[in-house]
Amino acid sequence: MFANNIHLYSPVKNQPAFGKMSLQIREVIDNKGHREFVAFPYKHYRNDINWVPPMRGDELKMISPAHNPAYAFCEGKFWLAYNNGQCVGRIGAIINHEYNRKRGEKKGRFSRVEFIDDPGVSALLLGTAEKWLREQGMEAIHGPLGFTNLDNQGLLIEGFEYLPSVASTHNHPWYARHLERLGYDKENDWVEFRLFLAKEIPDKALRLAEVIRTRFGLEVVHFTKPAEMRPYGPEVFRLLNKAFSELPYVVPFSDEMIRFYISKYFNLLNPHFVKLILKDGRLLAFILGLPSLSEAMQKAGGRLFPFGVFHLYKAMRNPKVVDLLLTGVDPEYQHMGLPAILITELQKVMMEHRISHVETTGMFETNQKAIQHWKNYEHIQHKRRRCFVKQL
Repeated sequence: MFANNIHLYSPVKNQPAFGKMSLQIREVIDNKGHREFVAFPYKHYRNDINWVPPMRGDELKMISPAHNPAYAFCEGKFWLAYNNGQCVGRIGAIINHEYNRKRGEKKGRFSRVEFIDDPGVSALLLGTAEKWLREQGMEAIHGPLGFTNLDNQGLLIEGFEYLPSVASTHNHPWYARHLERLGYDKENDWVEFRLFLAKEIPDKALRLAEVIRTRFGLEVVHFTKPAEMRPYGPEVFRLLNKAFSELPYVVPFSDEMIRFYISKYFNLLNPHFVKLILKDGRLLAFILGLPSLSEAMQKAGGRLFPFGVFHLYKAMRNPKVVDLLLTGVDPEYQHMGLPAILITELQKVMMEHRISHVETTGMFETNQKAIQHWKNYEHIQHKRRRCFVKQL
């Protein structure tokens, strides 16, 4: 279940004591250990009404070298912390060698960190990850980050009272305080918005979208069945590689990873909320909307069977809220106003389903161009996630 090397906790200088603690850290090394690692948050958040449990099977695949193709260019280790035999926290450490080569850096990542509100536990977990990364020659640690930018990213620091989308994160409010105490600083922030939809699309927006479409000879592709979307999956990810190439924490998706993520996500998509723009058969832009699955995932409790599939299917068929998962535009065509077409076409579908509001996924707070676009709608900026960094 675990590696034999068990490190006993020694108190950190100037850390207050929280009762009698006998802490141990254990490296996860096999399937049984992986299952305990994945299971910890379900107990940790059992009284938190805004935690959305991931599917246990998906989480197991993400941390398993046998299933996650990101291990072709990443290294990863995972640990669990115990107090008197009771699990009190977990952490992973990842080295994305492809990202480090791209950036000319030697940075490791901490990932999937969870811990009780005790400074000894957080110090033990982060200290273990830091020690391993130093031993691998890393000069800094940042996170929370996953294997890729489609994995879990960021620590929630604002908006704990809101239910997150399945593409966002949720954690206890004390996490940031512990990281700052341990010497971690802000590296980047993502912000998230809730957009409230008007009852009608303004005529001006409709005319603008039609003018752009006609002027540049564009084709808007609509879908009614999941099978119709699949042939476009590889093209969507290749455009994503191109559109997101300069963003922090991003590395290109290989063909194997593209197949992995198509298998993971495309079955969840409602085809009516997916829109593509083509020019002469070439994909120029896309938007992926998803009926919110957050409440359905809570009801499913991390398992598809026996009832999880029913809850997810019901949420897909009768959406109340839509999450904007991803939008990508070919950088060569960003001057054409393609997002105006995508949003207008998606809004038509949302109005048919009487959707009241939309949840955006995180965008970097420095991306003012995108943020200004959302300000065309009645909105609130209600959540903020942070990537922390520390020199080793």
